[in-house]
Amino acid sequence: MDKKNTLRAGTVAAGTTLMMLLLSSPALALTRDDGDDPGQGLSVAETLGLFVAAPLGIFVLIAGLVMVLDKSTDRQQQS
Repeated sequence: MDKKNTLRAGTVAAGTTLMMLLLSSPALALTRDDGDDPGQGLSVAETLGLFVAAPLGIFVLIAGLVMVLDKSTDRQQQS
């Protein structure tokens, strides 16, 4: 009975996704709007720095601060 429900849920999810993709209109990003003034594009290095290196650096900084400032003593190993 579990396989039947799983198959039914998968079919409904796939069907819903397919219908949403078929019925959605394109973004029309190539059509300029009034007042649209796009800037220069980012280089590959700028893109990787902004969307990969910066979040990883922030994560490492926060994790490091949490580990350094952690004052709890209940996690120390006892011999």
